[in-house]
Amino acid sequence: MPNRLRLAIEQRKNFLITCLIEWGIYKKEDKQLYKLTLSELEAEYQLNKSDH
Repeated sequence: MPNRLRLAIEQRKNFLITCLIEWGIYKKEDKQLYKLTLSELEAEYQLNKSDH
């Protein structure tokens, strides 16, 4: 069961990172997207999705 949760989290993170990169967002502050937590990625996605 924990592996399913980990896989779901990684899939969601990959989706969010892909969207953000397509929108021209490569970093948040000085952190690469892949180093952000799921919560941080979700917040960045929500902030930018209305622009795209």
